[in-house]
Amino acid sequence: MGRKLRSGYTTGACAAAAARAAATALLTGRDLPHVKVIFPDHSIVEFEVHGYRQGESSIIASVIKDAGDDPDVTNGAVIEAEVRCTGQDSGKTDRLKIKGGTGVGTVTKPGLAVEVGKPAINPVPRQMIQENVEKAVLEAVKIGVRPRLPRGKTWSDPNFGLEVIIHVPEGEELAKQTLNERLGIIGGISILGTTGIVRPISADAWTGTIKSCMDVAEANGIKEIVLSTGRTSEKCIQQVLKPKDEALVMMGDYLAFSLKEVRRYSFTRVRVATMWAKLLKGAMGYSQTHVRHGILDTRQVCEFFEKKGINPGLIKRVGSANTAREIYDIVIGAGGEDIISLVCSHAEKKYQSLAGV
Repeated sequence: MGRKLRSGYTTGACAAAAARAAATALLTGRDLPHVKVIFPDHSIVEFEVHGYRQGESSIIASVIKDAGDDPDVTNGAVIEAEVRCTGQDSGKTDRLKIKGGTGVGTVTKPGLAVEVGKPAINPVPRQMIQENVEKAVLEAVKIGVRPRLPRGKTWSDPNFGLEVIIHVPEGEELAKQTLNERLGIIGGISILGTTGIVRPISADAWTGTIKSCMDVAEANGIKEIVLSTGRTSEKCIQQVLKPKDEALVMMGDYLAFSLKEVRRYSFTRVRVATMWAKLLKGAMGYSQTHVRHGILDTRQVCEFFEKKGINPGLIKRVGSANTAREIYDIVIGAGGEDIISLVCSHAEKKYQSLAGV
């Protein structure tokens, strides 16, 4: 039996941990080696604090993101929170401000969970940061020790508040490995998470990104989108159709999910860009095209071709093939462009059925 994959924590959870540590250090003078963080399900998780440093009239605490066994580009990234005291003119209504700093992207396109012009800190992480900083404040008030506060300032003063700035020092470079720019998130990564937990090889992460891409496409008035199974397929269709970036949706192997999802939108046309093996799987009715969900069975391909009236001699040759690529070479070598067209036609019918058209 294989080893059970280890879960990790989202950038949002790490930002909340760093914010709580920095707020505690600022308000009490205590640089805690570990902090306890309240999660959306009300569970408590303890985080190790990577380090502290003095900012300009602020305290900065950092946490190293541990994504567990998930291949997350932000795994191992330093997530920082800078906390400083602020004067408030609006009384108690806006005493805690949360901002994006170095390496946190800015939203520039509509359709996401965050307004255009705002830092890409999603609603749940923002709530986690707020709740945990407020908890740090309550604990500081209870302790009654606030050596790092400006002279004469206390949390009971209605004109006193806190500002939390989230930084990801490597965020701008890490963002180049994501779809952020296409989604309109410029200058860094997003602070994400809905539960605080990263599940290894998370289907939720994939499907969430697919939904976000479609949301952005619709919000930007795109009527024709392109679903692609990978970067090679996407690059090919970009050369042919030259679509806008907002029209491109990287669905990976989530074919059925993506085609069913388009029913919720007002798109007038959906194109699918895929390589031969996944095209053939689609024509044969596979709903999930990754190899771990089923290797392309040559025997089943032969049965499929037989039902479509393909030449028995060619089917026999296909039966000796070991890979989809070899099947393709045999078909093309026999001048079977019409067979390629037949596969495309059947794949199209399957896609239309999934999309409800």
